[in-house]
Amino acid sequence: MTEAYVALEGGHVLEGRGRADGTARGEIVFTTAYTGYEESLTDPSYEEQILTFSYPLIGNYGVREERFEDDRIHPRAAIAKEFTDEVVDWFEREGIPAVDHLDTRDVVTDIRDGGAMKCGIAVGDDVTEEDALEQLEACTAMSDHTDIGAQVSVDEPVVHGADNDGETVALVDCGAKGSIVDSLLARDATVHVFPYDAAVETVETVDPDLLFISNGPGDPVNFEGAITLVEAFVEDTPVAGICLGQQIVAEALGGSTEKMTFGHRGVNQPVLDLESGQVVMTTQNHGYTVADPGEHLEITQINVNDDTPEGIDGIEYDVLTRQYHPEANPGPEDTLDFFDDVLAMASGRADTRAVPADD
Repeated sequence: MTEAYVALEGGHVLEGRGRADGTARGEIVFTTAYTGYEESLTDPSYEEQILTFSYPLIGNYGVREERFEDDRIHPRAAIAKEFTDEVVDWFEREGIPAVDHLDTRDVVTDIRDGGAMKCGIAVGDDVTEEDALEQLEACTAMSDHTDIGAQVSVDEPVVHGADNDGETVALVDCGAKGSIVDSLLARDATVHVFPYDAAVETVETVDPDLLFISNGPGDPVNFEGAITLVEAFVEDTPVAGICLGQQIVAEALGGSTEKMTFGHRGVNQPVLDLESGQVVMTTQNHGYTVADPGEHLEITQINVNDDTPEGIDGIEYDVLTRQYHPEANPGPEDTLDFFDDVLAMASGRADTRAVPADD
């Protein structure tokens, strides 16, 4: 065991037990999930953040690659009341600093009171408070990571399910979870994954039945390429989005977004459907939200806790987006039918294209 220091914005420094050595900086956030730590740690939406687990014991069912959402850990560091040795071994293999034996209730309270904030971490035999404060001083605000998409997106287009017989989906990878692709493939779609900054002409080559904007990290206004794609396709092609994708769609269609105080992160976020009156439990991981959907979109679902938009539909366009994660990894499976709905929307476009034009 080694020394560990966590420096929070404002200069408050916490001391804990070092479990995996190194230094890190990022926006400190917390998740309330008590399962799904493997999925959370490999979620690209946590890029440039330091993840605090509010549940006291993390790692009690091991580490299994089949549960990963990506091929690496994305948070810059991790904090818990206690990590098991197996999870610590994983952190060490990937070079991710880890700290436990902190009162994470205090950390969560600080974040809830002060909002998601800059943080610096130093772990090792000879580290000091000053090392953590130096990391804090060098930390960049989340909205200033203007090209964060490059850190989490594919470099070149990739196709999945080329032999499938269903709809053709152009998935814009702004930091997509693997379960989104899996959910589309399970419904017989062919999924073309494009970089976050793909040109309109590049996406047009696959003549998609559906443009799908993925989840991802950071401020939606910095994803100018994805915004341009929505603007270019929405009149003729159905558009769907999850998490960051909902925010990008809103920005593209005249709405606006804003940073939340501490965001929604966990597997127990209640969402109310305004038409049916039904409440479902959802998995969420986001720090920004739609402030105003604009005149082309309408809010169809809201968060029960704070009334923020959770579902948005198009008024004159075929648009369907969700702020939460319907793919349910980790978390409840209440909303998996979202993928059926968006592919049905895409199928309508595919059927229209199949009708020969009049002479």
